[in-house]
Amino acid sequence: MREFLVGLIFLALVAVFAGIVILLYPLFIALTWVLRFILIFLLTIIFIWLLGKLIIFIWEKIKSY
Repeated sequence: MREFLVGLIFLALVAVFAGIVILLYPLFIALTWVLRFILIFLLTIIFIWLLGKLIIFIWEKIKSY
């Protein structure tokens, strides 16, 4: 009888956690959009910085000749 109650409690907890995940699904979708925009913004900043470093490096090499 104890094993049956443990199994029943486990299934009830799984159902509760599944319900919580379903309720948080819109939050997860919004979080992915925010993280995507943050990553795109940071990568854009890094690429612009690297482009500037490359241009300055090439400019210095040209000026040294």
